[in-house]
Amino acid sequence: MAEKTSFFVLREKAVPEVLLKVVEAKRLLDSGRAESVQDATDAVGISRSSFYKYKDDIFPYHENAKGKTITMVIQLDDEPGLLSVVLKTIAEFHANILTIHQSVPVNGIASLTLSIDIFPATGDVTDMQSQIESVQGIHYAKIIARE
Repeated sequence: MAEKTSFFVLREKAVPEVLLKVVEAKRLLDSGRAESVQDATDAVGISRSSFYKYKDDIFPYHENAKGKTITMVIQLDDEPGLLSVVLKTIAEFHANILTIHQSVPVNGIASLTLSIDIFPATGDVTDMQSQIESVQGIHYAKIIARE
């Protein structure tokens, strides 16, 4: 089972400069103003290794956002009812599934990609992720994107 992740809200002045530059590099990539990670990191003045080290760990905080979308990848055994358990868990956290794609199982293991709309009532998304990962037959559940 994965270790529980904690989140903190900090004022911008308390965040190390390298992390702020990672956020800026991600913004450049998302907006299309940088075509590659190398271009984005050069533009903000950090190394690619710094970018890759922190890119999945820092996100801008949008206080006025009503909801946000996460993309989660789950690797699971090809067993009847297992997908239903995952979907039920997401529903219990008051989140809404926007898209769902399950690959054809290979060697009894399938990959599931979900776009999930989360709301304040959802609570801590890492709790939802941990609960999904704790289900027998789930190999891992990883949040790969947040908007």
